[in-house]
Amino acid sequence: MSSTIKILAPVAGQVINLSDVNDPVFSQKKLGEGFAVKPSSGKIVSPVTGKVVMVAETKHALGLQTAEGVELMIHLGIDTVELDGKPFDWQVASGSEVKAGQQLGTMDLQEIKDAQKDDTVILAITNTADVLAGIDVALGTKSAGESAATITLKQTKTSPVASKDENKYQTTAREIVKAVGGAGNVKNVMHCFTRLRFTLKDNSIPHDEEVNNIKGVIDVTRANNQYQIVIGQTVEDVYDELIKLLGPEYAGQGETTPAAPVPEADQSIGGKIKNGFFQLIGVITGSMMPVIGLLAASGMLKGILNILTNFCHMSTASPTYTIINAMGDASFYFLPLIVGFTAAQRLGSNPVVVSIIGGFLIYPDLVKIYASGKFSYFLAGVGINANFFGIPIHIPQYTYSIFPMIFAAWMAAKIEPWIKKWMPVTLRQIFTPLVEIFLVGMTVLIIVGPVISFISTGIAKVLQWLLTVNTALSGLIIGGLYQILVIFGLHWAVVPIIANDIAATGHSILNGIVSVTMIAQGAGALAVWFKTKHNPDLKGLSLSAAISAAVGITEPAMYGVNLKYGRVFMTSSLGAAIGGLVNGLLKVDMYGFTGSLIGFPSFVPKAGQGNPNNLLNFWIASIVTIIAAFALTYFFGYKENDADSPKTAPKKKNLADL
Repeated sequence: MSSTIKILAPVAGQVINLSDVNDPVFSQKKLGEGFAVKPSSGKIVSPVTGKVVMVAETKHALGLQTAEGVELMIHLGIDTVELDGKPFDWQVASGSEVKAGQQLGTMDLQEIKDAQKDDTVILAITNTADVLAGIDVALGTKSAGESAATITLKQTKTSPVASKDENKYQTTAREIVKAVGGAGNVKNVMHCFTRLRFTLKDNSIPHDEEVNNIKGVIDVTRANNQYQIVIGQTVEDVYDELIKLLGPEYAGQGETTPAAPVPEADQSIGGKIKNGFFQLIGVITGSMMPVIGLLAASGMLKGILNILTNFCHMSTASPTYTIINAMGDASFYFLPLIVGFTAAQRLGSNPVVVSIIGGFLIYPDLVKIYASGKFSYFLAGVGINANFFGIPIHIPQYTYSIFPMIFAAWMAAKIEPWIKKWMPVTLRQIFTPLVEIFLVGMTVLIIVGPVISFISTGIAKVLQWLLTVNTALSGLIIGGLYQILVIFGLHWAVVPIIANDIAATGHSILNGIVSVTMIAQGAGALAVWFKTKHNPDLKGLSLSAAISAAVGITEPAMYGVNLKYGRVFMTSSLGAAIGGLVNGLLKVDMYGFTGSLIGFPSFVPKAGQGNPNNLLNFWIASIVTIIAAFALTYFFGYKENDADSPKTAPKKKNLADL
């Protein structure tokens, strides 16, 4: 490999340094080293001998690669992507072999100026870190094709190349990195169940047709300012190889995808509140996505355990029960720790630090304080059960909780940069996490948790009052709203009411209504399963989520499917409201804690007590709930293109269509 390569001026004009370009992406060399030209002519020539690897759909950029592995981008003007290709005309296409000095195309300088755009032509070496040892730019007036710079190459080429030991995921990852413009064009990358989601510095660099042709890629789409590459079930394998190639600093953080984005133009107070709400839901569902499969599996395991105890006479005191229950319950009990990690990845805070905060909140001794039930009450019934340096505080229940950890991840992302501003560098490694854990942990423990408890206690009192007024009305309202309370952790004050009812009277109408809401969420996920035809990942997830909800675990259905697709959660909740209304009209009572379909034995009244038709009424209410939630979701709540299925999503135009 030659140690130096001459780079020709792509257009005639004044050669200037990149630092003088009126665009921070180029002037700060975020796309790599290079130079720029203030053009005096619209004729464009090839600066090197090599291959055309990309022509932007909007024609304002072209990518080249030399035999030595140097990747260059010619960018015609600044913000000219907005001109939709009108001033540009290329005579080459992706895959064309070109010689140095060969004419590639033309640009209409006058049309660019008339559009009030900067016509500066930029040449950037996008894989600078991999191949470049140095660059010497010859400033001044140059003709098109005249030498404008000399680059010195590294002795060992370090850009990713195939090796005989490379597996298929490594090959796919390597080719994707190259196709999106190299590491220099990547801000970060994350993944969901089926696709890689790139946040790029310049979205015009990747050529969709080229990416689509990579083995292992199903499809390409652009949405929410992300470049999304559909991989399918092996997305995690490809993602892992991507991070190995790019480095851990590229692992996706801080980029959230709202569940239902609000147009940017809506800047009203109502619009901002709506947008903020959808962003919050996006963070919640995004934080839950990595653990949905685990929760679904755990839910099924707990369902099997319920079958063993209800029908196979397994004792709840047996070691076998304890072991299986621990397997099934661990992912839920430690959910704050797990969600702390995933939420931190989404929001840009330190995942390990936020996980430790989650572990602190569910530390056994703190759980015992709440479980002891020793409260002194003040202010709307919120119990004071501990003190901190003599200050009375309320320590609520954090196991199974999600929302407090979302807040913790958000606060940690805000507070860590502030700590680093004043913390001496020599002390940062130890004292930054110490200060962060203390400030964030105590804020959640002393402020956020009690506020949630205060709100949920008030809601619980309203629900109790509703039940005394009219069971049908309370069934309608509670059925429709209960799972919303679950999202924000506001349902915890309802649980003690149910426990107290069963302990004192042996039954609970409220728990019967809660059971209906579980069934409805599962029915919504089941409708998604029925209606999905071409997305095997979503089809598998929605079915397992529906089964999990049937055994009383709604998290996979809610966070993995229903909330993610917005309307599905709403139609499921409407189905729950209808089922709750029927439940209230029939006055369905519940005599145990296990709900949903698997919990039907809990609706069998004791001999001589309660309505002998209670179990029959339970099945009537359950069937009505399933039909209502399923039908509403199937007809109004979900369309398959909501999932942006690779087979149904509209294809981007390719070069032949331009």
